[in-house]
Amino acid sequence: MPVISEPTNHSPRAATAEPTRLPANAYTALAPGQQYAPIVPAASAPLEATWRSVGWGLVLCVIFTLASAYSGLKVGQVMEAAIPISILAIGLARVYKRRSTLLENVILTGIGGTSGAVVAGAIFTLPALYTLGLRPHPAQTIFICLAGGCLGVLFLIPLRRYFVRETHGEFPYPEATAITEVLVTGERGGSQARLLLQATALAGVYDFFVTTFQVWREFVDLQFLGPVKAVAERARMVVAFDAVAFILGLGYVMGLRSSMVLVAGGILSNLVLVPLIWMIGQHLPDAAVYPGTAPIASMTATQIFRGYVRFVGVGAIATAGIFGILKSLRIVGRSFGIAARAFRHGEASGERTDRDIPVMAQLVGVVLGAVAVAVFFGTLLPSALHIGVALVLTLVFAFFFTSVAATAIATTARNPISGMTMLTIIISSVVLLRFGVSGQSGMFFVMAIAGTVCTALAISGQTITDLKTGYWLGSTPGVQERVKFLGVIAASAAAGLAIVMLAHAYQFGEAAAGDTRAVLAAPQASIMQALVQGFMSRQPVAWVLFSAGAMVAISMEMLRVPALVFALGMYLPLELNLPALVGGIISYYVNARSERPGGGGRNVRERGVIVASGFMAGGALGGVIGAGLRLFGWYREDLVRTPFFDIEAISQTVSIVGFVLFCVYLWRRATHVPAGEAE
Repeated sequence: MPVISEPTNHSPRAATAEPTRLPANAYTALAPGQQYAPIVPAASAPLEATWRSVGWGLVLCVIFTLASAYSGLKVGQVMEAAIPISILAIGLARVYKRRSTLLENVILTGIGGTSGAVVAGAIFTLPALYTLGLRPHPAQTIFICLAGGCLGVLFLIPLRRYFVRETHGEFPYPEATAITEVLVTGERGGSQARLLLQATALAGVYDFFVTTFQVWREFVDLQFLGPVKAVAERARMVVAFDAVAFILGLGYVMGLRSSMVLVAGGILSNLVLVPLIWMIGQHLPDAAVYPGTAPIASMTATQIFRGYVRFVGVGAIATAGIFGILKSLRIVGRSFGIAARAFRHGEASGERTDRDIPVMAQLVGVVLGAVAVAVFFGTLLPSALHIGVALVLTLVFAFFFTSVAATAIATTARNPISGMTMLTIIISSVVLLRFGVSGQSGMFFVMAIAGTVCTALAISGQTITDLKTGYWLGSTPGVQERVKFLGVIAASAAAGLAIVMLAHAYQFGEAAAGDTRAVLAAPQASIMQALVQGFMSRQPVAWVLFSAGAMVAISMEMLRVPALVFALGMYLPLELNLPALVGGIISYYVNARSERPGGGGRNVRERGVIVASGFMAGGALGGVIGAGLRLFGWYREDLVRTPFFDIEAISQTVSIVGFVLFCVYLWRRATHVPAGEAE
């Protein structure tokens, strides 16, 4: 099958009408012997990778990459491009005389969405090379992104059947659900399209103003109340809440079970471990306990979380990832077995909607990628031993974390790439020090490994979203996988060059003495820089904290609780998890109502997902616009400022009221089905 095709004037495919409603079992587990039938049947030959879809995908990929690179380095916020691009795809589909097909929009969204993943991998690591004074060549920055992106796609493909097909209905896939609902509902039109647009507009306007300007507080912690503030100061127990529509919609799609497990991990971290460390550490008022850099007695709850508890979360994520890999090995082996038999006997490798790129192409791609990475490492250190060690570390971490990233995205739509990159830096530093690699060359070596791995796991998480969207709608996996490499190439070139240009115009991290250039904070890269400097200076590793996290993950597996979701809850700030729980609770009661006699059935469930997807789409779109404004020198947060913004009691109360109104809107719009839609 060619990568790009275009219909002739008489192509019957161009005129074929596509159904525009997802099957009833799209989001539920299949009964034994039951098969999922996507919107576009496997037996059809639809238009997918055309010049139109690929061309627009690449254009949007470059645009979003350039914008995301700047906003990410400035405020640590990478644009979530896939959902906004899916909205743009619906609009672009109506520009042409031949309206774009549903699967063309899938390809356009998949290529364009690559931008956010590549930028995340780049800005988390590459700016540290500049703050360390190592001054990489532009070709080096581009290669690190390109190698990591290609490896991320290649390592994800063998896992595709497990995550997308074999575990159908077991993972909520919040982001893929939002993209699918946008594409399907936009294609269908009618009252449900209006419902989606209304929810998108409301969430987009609200989240845009709250996160971009000083209208009222985005985060609610109630510390304007005396008793709450006293508990925070005396016990370091802080409960905060990010009151935006995006996370509410995310939690609704996740469902009650996953959101409860996620918040349970956050409760353990923030309301058990943080106060426990504070209780012990307050008796050491003058000594800093490693890995912290200040006495615990003087730390806030947030500082204790970042200095200690976050490492426990990293250990839990890593251990949960091991369990995830072990669970998927059987399906991965079966996938390779099917592909190997097809290769030996010349058989068709399954139906169209279950056909990846050939296994030989996958193996050749991995080999060529490994050789290219080895050659690159050889330009940094000529020792064959060091090259071999670095290559093994890169390939092992990239493959290992692919499963972690895919599971995280499939469950919570959040990829813990900073935590996994931190672990990569720590272990790589320890191993390379054993082989005599240190100093500035050692730092460059470690950051090159980390940059490649970070980009690989960011891309793998975004790719699994594309493949699940394609599975629901009826795309050909092999076509999606081929064009993904085009997106990686475009985004890598744009991200690498953007970082080089920004490095000439700005300082990263902190201002240097005598340097008058403006500063871009590059918060994630600053953390990675501190880590690599510390470990290459032979500081001890906090194995106790990592091991504690590992024991937590093992305990969760013994209790048959999703260990990775719990570990993500431990690692992510609690204020990002609690709104998801509210969404999960609303989802539970909406679904329970739909199952009652006369409760609306499938229409109620479907409307709830559409509204929640609109919240996610609007929130993401508002974030993109807000990040875009930061590209201009005239932007300031106080350009729009209410008189009560600094009055915590009023500002936080308004935020609470706004969030409650979104909850009411979600409930009412889901449960009140218009007469024309009733079953």
